[in-house]
Amino acid sequence: MHDTPEATMSTTDTPLRRGLPPDGVPTSHRPARPSRRVAIPQYSRRSILAIWAAATVPMGLLAWVGAPALASSFEGSFALGRALIVCLAAGLVWQGVLVAVLVWREQRSLRWSTLREALWLRAPRNPKTGRTGGRVWLVVVPLILALALTELLPGLPIPSDRDLGGLLESDAGRTLMSGAWGWLAVMLVSSVFNTVLGEELLFRGFLLPRMNGAFGERDWVANGVLFAAYHVHVPWVIPVALLDTLILAHPTKRYRSAWIGIAVHSAQSVVVMALVLSLVVS
Repeated sequence: MHDTPEATMSTTDTPLRRGLPPDGVPTSHRPARPSRRVAIPQYSRRSILAIWAAATVPMGLLAWVGAPALASSFEGSFALGRALIVCLAAGLVWQGVLVAVLVWREQRSLRWSTLREALWLRAPRNPKTGRTGGRVWLVVVPLILALALTELLPGLPIPSDRDLGGLLESDAGRTLMSGAWGWLAVMLVSSVFNTVLGEELLFRGFLLPRMNGAFGERDWVANGVLFAAYHVHVPWVIPVALLDTLILAHPTKRYRSAWIGIAVHSAQSVVVMALVLSLVVS
């Protein structure tokens, strides 16, 4: 019986001996593996409302139940104001955790490549020219100015014991914040989770891309209404938050980038944190 070529191959001449993979094909000659495609499913109205409630209910309870209970542990003036800062920071951190849980449940991955696509964390794309990034980012400039103008509009009255802006502007507030680096850290965490990792990421990064199936082309309107109604913890800002639909939700949808809403909303936080820092170092 004649030996086949396979039978007569020397063990010294195997692919493994030559430093090759078992199939004998050099790794450098292999086709690149295609990247994992991230599919964004469309959610039902019931699911969307459930996610909205998962963010809204804790914030409401923390503001109207948790903060008054916590205030009794603070001494001195503005006890409720300080309790509100702590409680609302906790609620915003929870929203960041909620986003991570929802993405993991949906995609089974929290890699950056997955998060980037699943949460629209990509450069804005001009829908007319197809240009991505670069000069397209300039769209945030007029949007930041528009958001600033909404702050000048008359709003609903704010209870004096819950007016955090009034707290920072008062003499007692300046005294409280002077040298208070711990409070600065708490407010910094609150700001980051408000406009980057929590509130904005949940509504514009997670919910908005998944609302088209339930609301059609007006999904950005529904997103803005839900965002306004979410503010049960500070109900006096709800009318202005409805206007923010045009400033945050619509551009995010138009340019398919959650970075638009994050950048515009964060500009407000930068101003607030600059004010707080000036009080701390004074």
